[in-house]
Amino acid sequence: MKFVSTVLLSTLCMAAIAQEPKNVIMVVGDGMGPAYTTAYRYFADDRTTPAVEQTVFDRLLVGMASTYPARVSGYVTDSAAGATALSTGTKTYNGAIAVDVDKEPVQTVLEWAKKQGMKTGVAVTSQINHATPAGYSSHNESRKNYNEIADSYFDRKVANTFVLDVMLGGGWNYFKRDDRDLVTEFTDAGYQYVDTISALQNTDVSKPLLGLFADKGLNWALDMPDKQRLQTLTQAAVKHLENDKGFFLLVEASQVDWAGHSNDVGAAMGEMQDLAQTMTWLEQYVDAHPDTLVVLTADHSTGGFTIGADTIYKWEPQWLENLKASPFNIAKQVMATNNKVALASELLGFTLTEDEKSLVNAIDTQDEEIAYQTIKTLLDLRTNTGWTTGGHTGVDVPVFAKGPGSEKFRGLLNNTQVADNIFTLLGRK
Repeated sequence: MKFVSTVLLSTLCMAAIAQEPKNVIMVVGDGMGPAYTTAYRYFADDRTTPAVEQTVFDRLLVGMASTYPARVSGYVTDSAAGATALSTGTKTYNGAIAVDVDKEPVQTVLEWAKKQGMKTGVAVTSQINHATPAGYSSHNESRKNYNEIADSYFDRKVANTFVLDVMLGGGWNYFKRDDRDLVTEFTDAGYQYVDTISALQNTDVSKPLLGLFADKGLNWALDMPDKQRLQTLTQAAVKHLENDKGFFLLVEASQVDWAGHSNDVGAAMGEMQDLAQTMTWLEQYVDAHPDTLVVLTADHSTGGFTIGADTIYKWEPQWLENLKASPFNIAKQVMATNNKVALASELLGFTLTEDEKSLVNAIDTQDEEIAYQTIKTLLDLRTNTGWTTGGHTGVDVPVFAKGPGSEKFRGLLNNTQVADNIFTLLGRK
């Protein structure tokens, strides 16, 4: 009996150890409520077959999470409070960056990982001091204090070193300012700096890395040469962070949210495609590195995105398949030409109806916003897409996970449990 008990205890201990990941990759699809992942399934569907094929999101789905912030902010969160809940396990007020309702700093999972000797990084399509990456890497009473947050990445140390070993995203405006040149300060401190995504392939993985690729957020995925950039940033970050002690990486598909705020279904599916490609690569990475946990969720949903509108029982995403550029970029190009219909048809990837030609011909050559709205309206009508708001909604969001410890994310969670689970898996009791 003693032998059996010893074997059983050993087996249980080995199982417990197996559930502790060496690496954690936390992915946030900002604004990505359940309508976005459902819509992407239909957008990516092979319509030549009778079945609707599963996507990477379907394969990795394990649960749902609530998104409400601290009571003082009601039931609908912003990205800052959402990031704080996901990074610290603490509910807070809208606008707060990793501080509680009393504006006191709260430890993040990324900071805890750093204190355990792990390398840390962020790879995002917004500026790297935007609400979500800041919510994992900084502390501030307001997400709007962009310069202060950028400064903190250099000034504030965790475990006697910089909080982030890898920083990839946008943000020139905040890191190269008249009053301070943080890029020079980081390079003087031993960081490599690149300002083009293509330059990432030539960086030295033995050195910390700062990569800034836009004034603020990156261009829409649809406006990039290969219509994606998040996978490239993620792969580069992982390559630089891999080490014997493990790493924590935050990845954010930031502009799913921006497409939702703009009520732009074309850009939204472009951003979801970018995220899906990234998640497919991460799925394969976990298969090859079974000591790595990947968790994906959203901080909230944006736009009240509706798959089908106006009491019409249809949604036709095929009209989004051949977009040559983002709707915003299409609008700008159409404004600048005399033959608006021909160019619009070419960039949209389909022949316009007479009504659509009238819409396009009416585009004001002086008003960029009206031109953009026209292209968005045309796509909404073609696809039968609906929107209820230009802001956030309070719906629950999906949770996806793969790797050691992924079972902790099954079922209905409070968003704070995402952080609590990661803390536990990384050894904080």
